[in-house]
Amino acid sequence: METVVLIIHVLLAAAVIGLILLQQGKGAEAGASFGAGASQTVFGSTGSGNFLSRMTGVVAAGIFATSFVLAVYAKDKAGSVNDAGIPSAVVVESKTAEVEEPQLPALEGTAPAAPAESDIPQAN
Repeated sequence: METVVLIIHVLLAAAVIGLILLQQGKGAEAGASFGAGASQTVFGSTGSGNFLSRMTGVVAAGIFATSFVLAVYAKDKAGSVNDAGIPSAVVVESKTAEVEEPQLPALEGTAPAAPAESDIPQAN
């Protein structure tokens, strides 16, 4: 069921993108005075603005509904993750505090290195 809702959500998102791209801007009516007024007869005499605006609102409401349903599915899955054996943050932090710095083994039979001579004068 979750897959079906996700597919519907993606299709609605593509539809709202298409509907927004089909709509004309606010200054598009200026072209009608220069002879381009017949281009809006596809959607009737009132033009496409009202139809496309309403369809965009309906599709946006569908996206809201599918987003809500997907959020409910995600919440249910997040509740079942606690039963999957994943340790909580408190357990992880306590285990990292218990780990000590590893001690590097010293080479046997070596004396500590003498300080190297330097041309830099020592500060007194």
